[in-house]
Amino acid sequence: MERFADALTELELLDASPWRAWTAEARAEFEAFQQPPTRTAGFDLGKMILHLREVLPDDAIIANGAGNYTVWLHRFFRYRSFGTQMAPKSGSMGYGLPGAIAAQLRHPARTVVALAGDGCFQMASPEFATAVHHKLPIVVIVVNNAIYGSIRMHQERHFPGRPSGTFLTNPDFAALAQSYGAHGEVVTQDSEFPAAFARALAAGGPAIVEVRVPSNQLTPDMII
Repeated sequence: MERFADALTELELLDASPWRAWTAEARAEFEAFQQPPTRTAGFDLGKMILHLREVLPDDAIIANGAGNYTVWLHRFFRYRSFGTQMAPKSGSMGYGLPGAIAAQLRHPARTVVALAGDGCFQMASPEFATAVHHKLPIVVIVVNNAIYGSIRMHQERHFPGRPSGTFLTNPDFAALAQSYGAHGEVVTQDSEFPAAFARALAAGGPAIVEVRVPSNQLTPDMII
């Protein structure tokens, strides 16, 4: 071990100047990519994710399911410590809510947020009763665009203007939470989200914040 330590001390530092400009340019491109495109109408999911990035503690756990709504999360959020991201490797829908429940049971002192699309949430919506039963203070953000976004995106790319089987008939998700005696509210403007999210956190139990977004906004860069 001593000889290994001596060898380390004798190593010359590498000259980083040849790639310093390249790394600075790459970092600038990354930070620019994490700034949402400007939206002039409808709910801006990019602004919502930037708000979560600003207000959530470093050890907050975010659990998400599968769907195009996760594109905003994974592009604009910054995970700052290990053990804070929960997502399905296989792309299974419905993972966010039960994942958040498990995380809150395992780490009762940490902030836990579930991000779910409307179709994704309905794959596992009965599990909200479990959160209510155990009085778990998880906040479920339901992104309601009234479609299966990922499938619709592929339909529009390969068969423009010919959607099939991707429209959804949804319940009032906030009213669903209230029917359990939990906190629930609907947000239609991104400017309303910070206050709604703060109220959900302060509720001290399970909460649903339903954000209603335009169905034509399929990704941050694709609007049909």
